[in-house]
Formats: sequence, C-alpha cells, structure tokens
Amino acid sequence: MDTRYQRLVASDADFLADFLIKGAWPFHSQAGLDPDAVRQRVGEGCYDDGDSRTFWIVEGDERVGLIRLFDLADVPEGGTPLFDLRIDSVHRGRGLGKQALAWLTGYLFTEFPDLRRIEGTTRKDNLAMRRAFLSSGYAKEAHYRDAWPGRQGQVHDAVGYAILRRDWLSGETTLPDWNDETPVGSEAAGQ
Repeated sequence: MDTRYQRLVASDADFLADFLIKGAWPFHSQAGLDPDAVRQRVGEGCYDDGDSRTFWIVEGDERVGLIRLFDLADVPEGGTPLFDLRIDSVHRGRGLGKQALAWLTGYLFTEFPDLRRIEGTTRKDNLAMRRAFLSSGYAKEAHYRDAWPGRQGQVHDAVGYAILRRDWLSGETTLPDWNDETPVGSEAAGQ
C-alpha cells in the first residue's frame, strides 16, 4: 500500500489526543498524558513550531503512525535532531517503522543541508526498533544502563543510535571505535 507522510495541522488536535492516549505504547511512557493537555499543546504549536515538526504516517485514508521531529532549532548551530516514532499496534510488524525511519532520515538531511547527524534512542527490549535502526544505516553509539523509566517503577537500559550524513549519502555505515581506551593498570596507561 502507498504510504504518505502528512504534516500535522491544528485541526488534528482531537485525533492526536485519541491516538496518543488510546494507543498501546509499550516502549513509551504514558505518564502525565491527558487529552486536554495534548489539545492545548497542539494549539500552542508544540507539535509544529521552530523546534519541532510532526507528521502522520498515512496509508490510504488511515493514519497508521506518527513521527515527531524535535530539537530542530538547534540544527543551524550544529545540533542534532531527535525523533519520536510510533506505529499503531494493529499496523506493527509490516515494516512501517523501517520505512518511516528511512523517510524521516531523508527528510531531515534534505531539509537541513548542513545537518551532520541524526540521533535516536530506544529501550533495549524494543527489538523491532533496534532492527529498524541497523537496517536503515544507523550505528549503535551508546548503551545507557538503567536509564529509561518504565511503568510501575521499572527501569530499562536505553540504546542510542545515530546516522551520519556521509553514511547516508554513501550507503555505508561507519562504526564507532569502541576500543579507543587503554585499560587501567596496563603498561601503556603509565606512559
């Protein structure tokens, strides 16, 4: 099916509130989400302003997911945008996350010609998102232990990924140098 990405507009406030509140988001915190607060934030431009842009993932006439790009105001000064990607539970498992990740990557690198990198973070146990990152040319750059608050006081490890413009252009993923430290206590450490 043909997938499109449609910019969120103020008249989408009710639908966005329902989408966020009623959706099953096992890897996102739902704490403090209130439909009236979501509507108010849409009205205030929080989902589409100088710092963020939000897009519906649309198949046919159905909104099947959401992409929110943020920290965009920092890009001209060399900052790195982040994103939130959500696929409605009934549409998961069909590759929409990977497709949306490819789209948002191309969108950001095209929209911001001086952008050097894009970052994303997910929970360690969100295996589908981790596969989407890797198959889309993103490299794992970080592993944060006990960094992602979960429901009922649980904490989870978080994993950070990024893609560089040069990797996106070449189609080759360069990996971080994970072995750049001298072990403590080795002879080389005292030199």
